[in-house]
Amino acid sequence: MPKVKTHSASKKRFNLTKSGKVKRSHAYKSHLLNGHGKTTKIKRRLRKGAYADSTNEATIKRMIPYK
Repeated sequence: MPKVKTHSASKKRFNLTKSGKVKRSHAYKSHLLNGHGKTTKIKRRLRKGAYADSTNEATIKRMIPYK
């Protein structure tokens, strides 16, 4: 059986926890971070990690088989 290729974009975006959940970071945190863009409250909320939805979990795990 040949090796399965890892999806390059997915390996940069997702991590697996010990319990098997998929960790992700929040979107909308790359630009417009000062002044007229986003409030401090929103930026603080985006800092924290999150878990991928259970409906997408199997697909993501298939894309990062060796993580």
